[in-house]
Amino acid sequence: MKYFIDTANVGEVEEVASWGVLDGVTTNPSLVAKEGGDFKETVLKMCELVNEVSAQVTATESDEMIKQAEEYSGWHKNVVVKVPMTIEGLKTIKYCKEKGIRTNCTLVFSANQAVLAAKAGASMISPFIGRLDDVGQDGMGLIAEIMTIWDNYDFDTEVLVASTRHPRHIVEAAELGAHICTIPFKVFEKLPKHQLTDIGLRKFLDDWDKVK
Repeated sequence: MKYFIDTANVGEVEEVASWGVLDGVTTNPSLVAKEGGDFKETVLKMCELVNEVSAQVTATESDEMIKQAEEYSGWHKNVVVKVPMTIEGLKTIKYCKEKGIRTNCTLVFSANQAVLAAKAGASMISPFIGRLDDVGQDGMGLIAEIMTIWDNYDFDTEVLVASTRHPRHIVEAAELGAHICTIPFKVFEKLPKHQLTDIGLRKFLDDWDKVK
């Protein structure tokens, strides 16, 4: 499973990339607004650190989405254009597929939406599991549905588990065979940690001090 980081903070990308485990980045307008940096400059810096950076369009009509998709994809070979799951988004995904532009269909909340995006030609789909949990639905249950459907057919589209909230989400996504997880920096920081590791390391160091 590929690990992406969900951020618009270049420093966070640099840090996790230094661990040797990072495959890509997902961004969105909310994250970019939070950081306050120049969008294109941020994306280009991230493209130098990882092989796949999802940059989201902000238009709502397909003609304007397509213009943005062509612009973003021209910035760097590592850019993946992030397109919302709407009818206009599907039109854009279809166009991008025909033109060889990679896309990530975002804001997916149902198996029907996932299949439509795959059939339109999305390179990735992003089901938002945490947001489903927030409204009392089963986010990981949706991933299970999608992966069962993917097992039945030959879709090339990668399933990217988005809106992850805690380390267990990452484990469950891997158990279900999802292709990618995108993870907030604060959750990434938790993944290498375990209290028994800390206790064991402390004991090793204490014992070594005694030897010296």
